[in-house]
Amino acid sequence: MSSALSPHPVAIVAPPALLACVAGLSCRRGRRRLFEGLDLSVAPGEAVWLRGRNGSGKTSLLRLLAGLGTPECGELAVASRVVYVGHATALHADLSAAEALSFLLARHGSHGHRADASTVHAALCRVGAQAQADVPVLSLSAGQRRRIALARLAAETEPSLWLLDEPLDALDADGAASVTALIEEHLQRGGAAIVASHHPFGNERWTPRVVDLDRLH
Repeated sequence: MSSALSPHPVAIVAPPALLACVAGLSCRRGRRRLFEGLDLSVAPGEAVWLRGRNGSGKTSLLRLLAGLGTPECGELAVASRVVYVGHATALHADLSAAEALSFLLARHGSHGHRADASTVHAALCRVGAQAQADVPVLSLSAGQRRRIALARLAAETEPSLWLLDEPLDALDADGAASVTALIEEHLQRGGAAIVASHHPFGNERWTPRVVDLDRLH
């Protein structure tokens, strides 16, 4: 990464020692600048907690890192494998929970093909959603839908960069504990996670590094 900032951001694969590296990043939505001058590096095994009031740019930053937007200026580099789970669950309402998860894994999974039934079942079990496997997504509660969407993480085994937008929203204590455990296992494998959340996460064995976007306005 060059030291000079370019008005046209450069997206490259992060160096092996880092899974994400950002320099002087600024983001604008319409006429309003959400944040500016963001410097951030994320190493394997590290979790970052994005904090900030509504509209501070948490979701926008995750989308930039996922390659779904263009910054106003700055440079960014990310891992070759990025897993983005947005605030919307992206589940097909007319499919069963198992079918919807299978579709997500086929579209976004690390192998790019339809997941077998045992993989889907194991992933649902990890988030405590196996009882909803045959239930139409349309009939699930918000918390159950969130669990199904996050079950996708249980099928990920590569040391990738996870970008999670409000993953604990609508979850009860058991659901939040399941997601926290998935993140911990991911970090232990050498992965990294950047999590935008209004809810604290982590446990007695690990705590995330806090990045407060309210300070960059």
